[in-house]
Amino acid sequence: MLTLYHAPLSRSTRVVQLVAEMRIENSVEIRLTDIARIDGSGARDPANPHPEGKVPFLVHGSVGIRETNAILLYLTDLYPETPLGRPVGHPGRGSYLSWLFWYGNVMEPVYLAERLGLSDPAIARTWRGTDEAAATLGAALAQHPYLVDDMFSAADLLIASTYGWFRDLIPEDPAIRAWVDRCLDRPALTGVLERDRAAMADRTERAPA
Repeated sequence: MLTLYHAPLSRSTRVVQLVAEMRIENSVEIRLTDIARIDGSGARDPANPHPEGKVPFLVHGSVGIRETNAILLYLTDLYPETPLGRPVGHPGRGSYLSWLFWYGNVMEPVYLAERLGLSDPAIARTWRGTDEAAATLGAALAQHPYLVDDMFSAADLLIASTYGWFRDLIPEDPAIRAWVDRCLDRPALTGVLERDRAAMADRTERAPA
């Protein structure tokens, strides 16, 4: 049995969506936890074993896995029959790995810098910017309807999630916009978001005045 520590409407929502997309809900216990949020709400949950009190955190036996892209890779490799991953030997494996790690190494830093209004020559030299990130996405989507190939993958789920949070930053490229729409209009994501919103509302109602 796997255990996923999840805070509603947070980065771990993406992992809960993956669990739903893979249809492995019976194999993963989703344990709701609290986190300290950017707006000052919430607090670290001592029951959450993540070393920094964050989410997502996946526990498999005695092993703990952190960082979203690592967890997505772990789960899709653990269940290689799922169409959400690309197993070793698959022709799309290299592209799949590249997109998963491009997200954390390039995309998230440049979009957070953009949102926070940070500008520095070191940022431009190291990660480039959102225009370059959009060009990279656009070039891939000019070849396939999804990033790796013709099928939705955990890489699409992860990277498109950025635009779920920052819809005003979706590039004007029609291919990217159509891809974002396809990725964010999935029944699994709709269901997860509904449950997350309900859980957040419940916690607000139970919070002491």
